[in-house]
Amino acid sequence: MTEGPVLFGRDGAVVTLTLNDGHRRNPLSLALMHELIGRLDAIDDDRDVRAVIIGARGPAFCAGHDLTEMVGRDGDFYERLFTTCGALMMRIHHLRQPVVASVQGIATAAGCQLVSACDLAVASETARFATPGVRIGLFCSTPLTEVARDVGRKRAMEMLLVGDPIDARTARDWGLVNRVVPPEELGGAAAALAARVADASAIALGIGKRAFYDSLAMSEDLYAIASAAMCRNMAADDAQEGISAFLEKRDPAWSHR
Repeated sequence: MTEGPVLFGRDGAVVTLTLNDGHRRNPLSLALMHELIGRLDAIDDDRDVRAVIIGARGPAFCAGHDLTEMVGRDGDFYERLFTTCGALMMRIHHLRQPVVASVQGIATAAGCQLVSACDLAVASETARFATPGVRIGLFCSTPLTEVARDVGRKRAMEMLLVGDPIDARTARDWGLVNRVVPPEELGGAAAALAARVADASAIALGIGKRAFYDSLAMSEDLYAIASAAMCRNMAADDAQEGISAFLEKRDPAWSHR
């Protein structure tokens, strides 16, 4: 397995991409999202790959966007950030090969979005899922694009408006993940599911996956709408205050303006 911010491994027809910034809870920085898109581009061109696993090292699967790079930036940066996030999720949808998320720890905000964007998901019993942006003044507008399609409107709104995490079994019951297994069985379960998928015709998988997402009208237009909302939100004083308060480990002072 290669080293770097995204580890690359291969076992026959199955490729594994592993987020490798565990000490920072694997945030989706702008650079990391570009790296993931590049990896997926290369996989899409490899006709011998028939399934992909996205996993992570460390106690968290993914903490969402890298908040340290989001304070005090200009509008152009926020537009690039959220547009790239949408491009990453759509790259997963447009990838010929099915993608399995292997979730060992908490997945929040854009990290929860990443799990939801994958075609299938296996979670450890210790995994948790949340879209808590509202607690720091930044509503999870882009994550809702994916999550609402998995869990339904009322459950999605509870996750978005309250921000509290749900456990792995609730995530399975709500449709966010397919299977929940003991922590020690996660790697094997994700690999077995990916291998089972990879047994099918690559042509059939590619055609069927594209038809599935086309039928759901999962398009770049939806991400354009959600990204624009995120950019408007980032321009608000409360978003800057909320993120700063979170990073400084203090309560935010909302202006509500």
